[in-house]
Amino acid sequence: MRTDAAPLGWGWTARAGVGLVGLALALSSATPALRAQAGTSGQWRTLGTLMPINPVHSALMNNGKVLIVSGSGNVAAETNFRHAVLDPVAETIVLTQNQPWDMFCNGMVVLSDGRVFVNGGNLQYDPFHGQPKNAAFDPATGLFTDLQNMANGRWYPTVTTLGDGSVMTFSGLDVNGNTNSTVEIYTIGSGWSQQYSAGWTPPLYPRMHLLPNGNVLYSGSGTGSRIFNTTNKTWSGVVATTNYSGTRGYGTSVLLPLRPSNGYKGRVMIFGGGNPATATTEIIDMSAATPAWQYGPSMSQPRIEMNATILPNGKILATGGSTKDEDTTTKSLNADLYDPVSNTFSSAGQNAWARVYHSNGLLLSDATVLLLGGNPARGTYEQRMEIYSPAYLFNGDGTTAVRPAITSVSPGPFGNNATFQITTPDAATIASVVLVRPGAPTHAFDMEQRLVELTFTAGAGVLNATAPRDGYIAPPGYYMLFILNSAGVPSVATFVRLSTTPPNQNQAPTASIDSPASSVTINTGDVVAFSGSGNDPDGTIASYAWTFPGGSPASSNAAGPVNVTYSTPGTYTATFKATDNGGLSSATQTRTITVTAPPNQAPSASIDSPASDVTINPGDVVTFSGSGSDPDGTIASYAWTFPGGSPASGSGAGPVNATYSTPGTYTATFKTTDNLGLASPTQSRTVTVADFSLSATPASKSALQGASADYTATVTGGPGFTGNIAFSVTGLPAGASASFSPASLMASGSTTMTVSTSASTPAGTYALTIRATSGPITRTAAVSLVVTQVGDFTITVAPASNTVNNGSNATYTVTILPESGFNGAVSLSTGALPKFVTSSFSPGIIASSGTSTLTLATKKQTKTGSATITVTGTSGSLVHSVTITLVVQ
Repeated sequence: MRTDAAPLGWGWTARAGVGLVGLALALSSATPALRAQAGTSGQWRTLGTLMPINPVHSALMNNGKVLIVSGSGNVAAETNFRHAVLDPVAETIVLTQNQPWDMFCNGMVVLSDGRVFVNGGNLQYDPFHGQPKNAAFDPATGLFTDLQNMANGRWYPTVTTLGDGSVMTFSGLDVNGNTNSTVEIYTIGSGWSQQYSAGWTPPLYPRMHLLPNGNVLYSGSGTGSRIFNTTNKTWSGVVATTNYSGTRGYGTSVLLPLRPSNGYKGRVMIFGGGNPATATTEIIDMSAATPAWQYGPSMSQPRIEMNATILPNGKILATGGSTKDEDTTTKSLNADLYDPVSNTFSSAGQNAWARVYHSNGLLLSDATVLLLGGNPARGTYEQRMEIYSPAYLFNGDGTTAVRPAITSVSPGPFGNNATFQITTPDAATIASVVLVRPGAPTHAFDMEQRLVELTFTAGAGVLNATAPRDGYIAPPGYYMLFILNSAGVPSVATFVRLSTTPPNQNQAPTASIDSPASSVTINTGDVVAFSGSGNDPDGTIASYAWTFPGGSPASSNAAGPVNVTYSTPGTYTATFKATDNGGLSSATQTRTITVTAPPNQAPSASIDSPASDVTINPGDVVTFSGSGSDPDGTIASYAWTFPGGSPASGSGAGPVNATYSTPGTYTATFKTTDNLGLASPTQSRTVTVADFSLSATPASKSALQGASADYTATVTGGPGFTGNIAFSVTGLPAGASASFSPASLMASGSTTMTVSTSASTPAGTYALTIRATSGPITRTAAVSLVVTQVGDFTITVAPASNTVNNGSNATYTVTILPESGFNGAVSLSTGALPKFVTSSFSPGIIASSGTSTLTLATKKQTKTGSATITVTGTSGSLVHSVTITLVVQ
């Protein structure tokens, strides 16, 4: 286990890259000796772009760019989790910050669909605990997407792509800081398998390789090698022991190139490791009857925290490391090149900067190698990056070699043994065609790199290549396709995709319980819906088998859904498995069902009417009704309260009619009680009894006896008020009456109250009370009526008698004199007149006092003689008369 750390706050710049063109220009101006060195050992150069984050993990994607994952970057206090994408051609970097969780010290491979798979990471520092999360980075969108969690955490795990494209994870610290000694397998689309216990404790970041037979070899860092059987998911005992007796910690391990010429022998080579480090290597041939580790040639320097990178020509580039762990004073700058054919090392020159802990070596699609990182202590890391251009890119004199070119490739993906075409103008000179799986190194081990040589035939401008026989040789996914000419010069790679599967042999199916998603706890009598699914990699599912101990039914042969009732308290294990048409059964899947006897549960209550809170008018009736249920008994009683209502309470579910007379806001409540005495939560409804207000103008008004006075009464309804309002008045004096127009209003408005007095109404000031009534509620407004006494008047007529001839007019003077402050208008009139006599007044009305001329007009036909005529003055209820005499002669 390591104590991880990294620098804070590194800045970065983007720079236009020069790539191999810039390298060729640089070499053209170099000395002949320097150019010759490039032709024998290759050329190293330092990029002008600095890496802005600690490059703990790297992976080459199918767009040729490199994903760099740092997370917290070996800084315990860092919460700004980061990753970046490096374009090695343009030498630019896009930095992304604020990842949702810390992907520091994860396991990383590239899924068969091209997404980079991040497995586990850091849950906490000092002591370290493992993260159960997983994510996939999509090169097309540049985004991470979280995937299904594992059963437990993993920090420092190793992930291995299997022959069917699934991914096996092993080791790492779990969420409690203990070594996770189980295997889990992730499959795109169906998630994680069950855990398969190893029965032994692996080191952190164990070195793992998929062998051509489909099994997985554990090659270190311990001395005892083991095999994981991918069919029955079990581990072997130790199958071989290294010659080097120490632990090869932070050395590395490489699956040597797989070639059809030797039957795809699975040979694995381990390099260096230990503290202090060793320079030794060892090789094992897993195709041998009794595999055994044998020493290979030693490297030029001891190496711990090293990198080993497969090149397109099948040679292995060993770089970096140091004699003492994380000690840059003992750095190993020599680059060694191992040739599996001659079993020898040669020099690959020297890189410039110490590459220790958290460094990476990665083959790029232009056949160069990117070397980056180095984190000797928390708070510091090597920002400078280097590119190694192998000698195969140069002629013997150091000039740039002419590379073969790939013009096009048949559309993929390619299945097992599929034949596809590579169009190239160099077809006649091509000596080999290889697939190299893009690398994903971290912590001195590349979990992903793999080289597979293809068989091919050459035609005119075309190569007819054959894809690998199965996914054990080349697991599904993206590969760099290189063609190499007879001088060993590689092309720039074209990315192709394989959809290969394991050999056509009967493999056990898989099974998954889809529902319930996890173990459950239920009450007696509850029903659990079970459903499952299965998948067979090389056939079809023939049958499914469920068992439901303690349940009814007790078993089923359908995938589901199957509804199972559990009636008896206890803990039961339901099982599920699938059997394929070849007779093989999946691993048994289980769910634990805990059945408990539930405690007495309270009943429930519901107010059914009114359906919601209500607003009503005074005097309105609200009809209440409710209901209740009891999950384990019966309802014994119901209880209502109606504050502000009548009645104030009630029993029974209803309906109950409650009358509300007084404006205000009231809360009616309802609850149920079961036969065991438990009460439901109280339910409630708010009843708002709306109000209205009354005002009147003017506050006071005067009227003479016998006259009238008008007032305006205004009612304003409150929110929700809709009632009919009738009007009345009290306090009227004797002889007075009142009327309203309109007589009633709906909710709001104004009415005119007219108070009429009589001559007999006593003078004085009267307090009147206007009343507005709606239902049981009456609102009042006070006004004042001032009745003014009416004065009298006298009427006289002169002369008292007048004599005229037939056909002439007789005139009289009518005089009105006021008494007691009279100021009324007096209308004048005459009583009965003799025949053929008419009367007229000028004026006909006298205001308060004055005179009027009365003219009595006679005609020839008027009889002679004397007649008495009455003259009357009228003002309101006052009427006064006098008599006069008319003599006609």
